[in-house]
Amino acid sequence: MSEGRATADWALVTGACSGIGLAIAHQLAARGHPLVVVSHRAQALEEAARALAAQHQVQVEPLCVDLARESAAAELIAHVERLGIEPMVVVNNAGVFFFGEVADADPAKVAGLLQLHVVTPSLLSRHFARAMRARRRGHLLFVSSISAWNDFPGIALYGASKRYLKSFGLALRAELAVWGVNVTVVAPGATATGLYESTVVDVQKARRFGVMAGPEFVARAAVQAMFAGRALSVPGVTAKLFAWAMWLAPRWAIVRLRRWAPWLPRP
Repeated sequence: MSEGRATADWALVTGACSGIGLAIAHQLAARGHPLVVVSHRAQALEEAARALAAQHQVQVEPLCVDLARESAAAELIAHVERLGIEPMVVVNNAGVFFFGEVADADPAKVAGLLQLHVVTPSLLSRHFARAMRARRRGHLLFVSSISAWNDFPGIALYGASKRYLKSFGLALRAELAVWGVNVTVVAPGATATGLYESTVVDVQKARRFGVMAGPEFVARAAVQAMFAGRALSVPGVTAKLFAWAMWLAPRWAIVRLRRWAPWLPRP
């Protein structure tokens, strides 16, 4: 795949109306890729699509689909086929985040997170990978997280689902490489997006002190890694250090952290 503007290959980006997804859409549109942008937030999606088209002079097709629903993958695939589009870049980015113990989680939220992070990306990848394999080229990009490096209380569902995306993406890469299809996993650290709106995290302060990266930085690193054919990208020194520390953290320390953590309930 070329990074130049001469390409007319379509790119599909989920969760594309804000945050990392929108920033990735801008990166791809700047390279001349017409876009299918997907989100369940209709108004924000329409606004993002208009801005992308106006700024980069590419065709942008917004598709409003709630990817956390059971039928989401089939609906999205049907929409894309009706448009007559065969995307050669597919970015599985859509995600949600909530913090707390599994025993206290809303069952609907649990089902939605697993559908959004595990089931829908798997089904979309199965469909589009099959088409890319037949054409002997294409790119799949998965947005995982450094939380995939270890298992921490309070983010059991989020971390496990992001670990699935990392494992699934790298295994799929091994399957598809011989067919000329690239798969890349990007694992950002904490990123200043709306993902943390429902938490007590001060996003602006975290970004100011370098604890959180900006979505534009993450998106640029992700797209560059994808077009370079890299397997895994952890954008930024801070994220790499956190991933390394998470990987080295012993289980006894994590158990002790949970026992004394003031942000989770205790007996």
